[in-house]
Amino acid sequence: MRLFRYPLIGLGLAIAIPIALFLKLCLDIDRQGRADQAQPADVIVVLGARLLPDGRPSDDLKERTWHGVELYRAGWAHNVICTGGPTAGHSSGAAVAKRLAVSWGVPEEQIFLAEDCLITSDEARRTAAVMAEHGWQRAILVSHPLHVYRAKLLFEREGVITYTSPTTTDVDGIVLPWRVYYTVREGLFTVEQLMR
Repeated sequence: MRLFRYPLIGLGLAIAIPIALFLKLCLDIDRQGRADQAQPADVIVVLGARLLPDGRPSDDLKERTWHGVELYRAGWAHNVICTGGPTAGHSSGAAVAKRLAVSWGVPEEQIFLAEDCLITSDEARRTAAVMAEHGWQRAILVSHPLHVYRAKLLFEREGVITYTSPTTTDVDGIVLPWRVYYTVREGLFTVEQLMR
């Protein structure tokens, strides 16, 4: 029996340690979504969200854009970058967000686009390129509260000094099953990105 005890302990640790690390990651994702780190920066980055089939902005994109506009009005940065990818037969998500921001009072010349972005790592690369063109280094990232942790990692990997500002810090207000789903999903996406 003693022969089997140590291999079982090793196997147990091999299973328990990754699970514990993943749970810690999920807690970190939750914690980041509860903190608004907005502070003076060169640019506010409104991360893209899906469009409706007819090309109108989803509620998520409206919330992100509105929050970016509020940060602009508060004077945290004087420029905005909207990100987002193409949509069949319609403007890009970035262009739709820009139109919303203009309609809410942000001058068109202060808004820049990072288009052709299908995933968050694309948004980080394209945004970093736009920022480099203008000599900007510091960005406030605006996104869903359970998305900002991964977005921050990816933007920092591109050399961007990053502060996150979630659309809400009331993570408890997200219905529990959806909160668990999004947190675990973000955890899996984060692990995948870190392994690349």
